[in-house]
Amino acid sequence: MGAASSSSLASGAAVGASRTRSAAGRRVGAEYLMPAPGMLLVALFLLLPLALMLRFSFDHFSPGELLTGAFTFENYQKFFSDGFYQRVLGTTVFVSLVTTALCLVMALPLSYYISRLDHPRLKSTLIILVVLPLLMGNAVRTAGWMVMLGDRGVVNSIFVALGFSARTILYTPTAVIIGLTSVLLPFMVITLQSVMEGIDRRIEEAALNLGAGPLTTFMKVVIPLAMPGIVAGTVLCLILSMNAYATPVLIGGPKFHMMAPTIYDQVTQGANWPFGSALAFVLMTVTVILTIASSLVIARMSNR
Repeated sequence: MGAASSSSLASGAAVGASRTRSAAGRRVGAEYLMPAPGMLLVALFLLLPLALMLRFSFDHFSPGELLTGAFTFENYQKFFSDGFYQRVLGTTVFVSLVTTALCLVMALPLSYYISRLDHPRLKSTLIILVVLPLLMGNAVRTAGWMVMLGDRGVVNSIFVALGFSARTILYTPTAVIIGLTSVLLPFMVITLQSVMEGIDRRIEEAALNLGAGPLTTFMKVVIPLAMPGIVAGTVLCLILSMNAYATPVLIGGPKFHMMAPTIYDQVTQGANWPFGSALAFVLMTVTVILTIASSLVIARMSNR
């Protein structure tokens, strides 16, 4: 009886173990199947168009034909041999880096102030005020900056009232940087504020008790702890500014060129899909390189 009982217990344990393994296998299978619909949508609506555009970029341009079936590097050779398009790329990179840096510098103190407010209503009000520009269309905000930066706008009126000569800011790189900064600043503020909310205030209090001043505490304690938000906000603003279209077109004017409007003109006005696709991939490649480089530089700075 004892041996039979032990045998039945062993077989029951084996059956239970097999059921546990099968249940675990089903859970693992479900974990892989759950993201499948999202991955399929990404593949269909993002990767497939990118692959098609990549094929266009190596095609020969023939007026009146969308795809000739040829394979050539002439579109990329045209970009690297034409100084105009290289200057356009350089302008895009310069404007994007300056805009991202301005957003980061202005968002750090504002985000910290909002995250440390003890009045819920005031905090909610400030967050709403920060997000409010995002509720308006980009064209509406840009039109407002056109009025302010125009020859008879508010900025020129202030210059004249202070005794300076009137300055034409509209249709200049400065105007584009101002417009892009106003568009992207809310993204940086919200990203940083959400991360700074999670920083324990007792860590700052400990630094202050050990003799560090408020500025030293902010620079040596808060900023390193907020580095994930800084990296995320920097990457987001850099990508959006590199691919900006409406603001450069409306505020920059016809003589100011950035990559996104140039790509649009090649595709719509010139019907040159191969060269427009090549420009798009050059822009995407440079954006990815700058994004990775900026993330590495910020991470290295935080480790010092």
